[in-house]
Amino acid sequence: MLWALAILVLATGLTTPGDAAGGAIKGTVTLKGASPELKKLAVTIDQYVCGKEKNPEDLVLSPQGGVRSAVVWLDKPPAGAPAAALPSATTMDQKECVFAPRVVVVPAGGRIDFLNSDRLLHNLHSTPSANPPFNRTQPKGRTITITFEKPEIIRVTCDLHSWMRGWVVVAEHPYYALTGGAGDFELRGLPPGRYTLKAWQERLGTISKEVVVGDQDPTPVTLEMPAR
Repeated sequence: MLWALAILVLATGLTTPGDAAGGAIKGTVTLKGASPELKKLAVTIDQYVCGKEKNPEDLVLSPQGGVRSAVVWLDKPPAGAPAAALPSATTMDQKECVFAPRVVVVPAGGRIDFLNSDRLLHNLHSTPSANPPFNRTQPKGRTITITFEKPEIIRVTCDLHSWMRGWVVVAEHPYYALTGGAGDFELRGLPPGRYTLKAWQERLGTISKEVVVGDQDPTPVTLEMPAR
């Protein structure tokens, strides 16, 4: 049975069936310390589609230091709490030689439809630890569907375009969130109690923080990720 996945990105206004019940955590993931220097990436192949350079996307910050596309989840989910129901499938496209979106979250047992909107050949390559590896060429217009059965964080690359990076987060339980452009996230439908929040970002690694949730107003929290 597929886990239903509670992903809430405030910027898109997604809501969950469990929104009306229980407490909530509403927070922001921010960078702690000085922002690292982010240099543009030189493009040396297929410039007619890819352009001559790419902005680094391994760390995208809001003007206030919010961390975009970080993944936040509960270390241990509450037993018997209402869970959100999202489709068990999502998509990751390749547009102008970047993965779009760069980070996706799917439940264990869910699938991703990898697309190629570019008018050139790409290659999907990954060597996960818990899921089977894959290495497949992908011409324009072909959809490659891959199912991920076991929870883990997986990096996806393109052997033909060395700067391309994508990430698949396979969720162990329903309580995951992907931060929006301001680093914002929300987890709902939580019984009152003490929880351990974890946050992961591809450049900044993983942090954790204890949070106490009440039964009425959302519990505010700021997760600070040290600069690297």
